Amino acid sequence: MQTEQSSILDPSVWGGKIYTDGWTQGSAESVDVIEPATGAVLGSAGIASAEDVYAAATRAAAAQREWAARKPEERAAVLRRAGQVFEDHVQEFNTWIQRETGAIAPKAGLETHVAANECFDAAGLPHHPAGDVLTSDEDHWSFARRVPAGVVAVISPFNFPLILSIRSVAPALALGNAVILKPDPRTPVSGGVMIMRAFEEAGLPAGVLQLLTGGAETGAALTDAPEVRIVSFTGSTAAGRKVGEACGRNLKRAHLELGGNNAMVVLPGADVAAAASAGAFGSFMHQGQVCMTTGRHLVHESLKEEYVAALKEKAEHLPVGDPTGQVALGPIIDEKQRDNIDRIVRGAKDAGANIEAGGTYENLFYAPTVISGIDRDNPAWAEEIFGPVAPVLSFSSIEEAAEIINANEYGLSVGILGDVGQAMKLADLVHSGKVHINEQTVSDESNAPFGGVGASGTGSRFGGYTANIEAFTETQWLTMRPDIAPYPF
Repeated sequence: MQTEQSSILDPSVWGGKIYTDGWTQGSAESVDVIEPATGAVLGSAGIASAEDVYAAATRAAAAQREWAARKPEERAAVLRRAGQVFEDHVQEFNTWIQRETGAIAPKAGLETHVAANECFDAAGLPHHPAGDVLTSDEDHWSFARRVPAGVVAVISPFNFPLILSIRSVAPALALGNAVILKPDPRTPVSGGVMIMRAFEEAGLPAGVLQLLTGGAETGAALTDAPEVRIVSFTGSTAAGRKVGEACGRNLKRAHLELGGNNAMVVLPGADVAAAASAGAFGSFMHQGQVCMTTGRHLVHESLKEEYVAALKEKAEHLPVGDPTGQVALGPIIDEKQRDNIDRIVRGAKDAGANIEAGGTYENLFYAPTVISGIDRDNPAWAEEIFGPVAPVLSFSSIEEAAEIINANEYGLSVGILGDVGQAMKLADLVHSGKVHINEQTVSDESNAPFGGVGASGTGSRFGGYTANIEAFTETQWLTMRPDIAPYPF
């Protein structure tokens, strides 16, 4: 770890402001940054209006042309310096992530670690081959080359705000685009200010990255601004459908990473203690507020009772509280989200399910919850909960397990625990953007393609050279011959 530097998140720099032509007041009112564990006000963030978005898009389009013309080594150097900023200020960033998002220390550390890696990985993109030489029946050279798309809008959510912003921001910038970043107004520092300050320190030219925190109006303006070519959205399926519809109407490309109701399958003969540990992590990590959360535990009928008992034991002994203390789970982000979790749990019980553990809350702290005795129509099985809730259902055969998994509209992540041969057979039958054998459902690496199918989004749009180049560039056909071609006219 690097020696901690002087403060980079001094609120006097960014408090109550957006970043367009430097740190300025937004046209809309500012919003308080609230610590969910305590209710304390940590600061304020500026909110951008639609007019701010349109002005920023015009500014971004002008700045992008100069940025794209920079030598690849110059763009790469900016990305490397930004990654170093995340490492140099890791403790300050981690503290903000803990307090602003309700994250325990390991989750905060994961965000800053991944953010640095995203920048370091993206630093290789400017020197990556930018196209192909094509065969042709004409007397010319024929090429397909990748060119920057132009202006990219990044709209990110509250749960992993730093990772889910930087994974689009870094490669888009590295490939020569300008970026307008709109973080969730509940987490504007972790999802926006940190990134803006890191790239400021790294020497990114003015206008190439702009920070416009806001809500639905701000997001709608980003899908409407004519200079914006691509919208990279991570969030709920309901909101993603609206973004996709608007982008389609305006002929923009939309990369949509949406919700999930992810299944973890425990095969016959699996180690129940190890499976319950994996299942507890998958369902309760960051209070279940992860798109990849294990939302469905599908356990072979021979192991169900033993598994439920082991998972219940885990849930009952996981401490919940202020994430700056020695706890396993912190708070839910806000009352609205907490109440939706509780609605589904209460609905599950009303439909005949058994609440084996949890099902209670105090303030924003929701207890790890295990539910058994459900069927496939139970709301706790059918809906994405986005909370620390683990519903358990049994299956009798590989084919039945696949049918149950595929019957749900989501298709983001599947974990399969147990015999590898049986797991491979099941993996070939499920519809999912990611399959993890002998791992739970929550996993992400900066060099791995990430995305889902069905209601979980539009496929792998993030991670690795291939996915990032496809996501943030356009393909242009280019031909060349030594003299003007002869024509019959």
